[in-house]
Amino acid sequence: MAHTEEEIFQKVREALEDALGVDEDEVTPEATLVGDLGAESIDFLDIVFKLEKAFDIQIPREELWPEDILTNSTYVDDGKVTPEGLEELKRRMPWANLSNFEQNPRVQDFGNLLTVQDMCSYVKAKAA
Repeated sequence: MAHTEEEIFQKVREALEDALGVDEDEVTPEATLVGDLGAESIDFLDIVFKLEKAFDIQIPREELWPEDILTNSTYVDDGKVTPEGLEELKRRMPWANLSNFEQNPRVQDFGNLLTVQDMCSYVKAKAA
């Protein structure tokens, strides 16, 4: 069953409000999960669980949060994701907009990358 963009956004927003205890008006498409909404690693498990339930999909955690890339010395040099690492992230996360991150790909900033819109794009691709 296909979901409209609006339905997807509503359900993603509800999942984030529940998981993060944020207000509805804070969850905008541009809001970043970590920077704006205060999500931490542990919250991603809760978010994933809520999204799986809401959309009846399976979400492998590494698809949403590729920690294995960010902690791999092949892909990270001196705290920054290498060009190879960026290619791998793009391959793994085609639904995420990585253009801002590419300009200064510091691992510590990666969490500020994922936006509510990225989550909606991801769910839309998974639920299709």
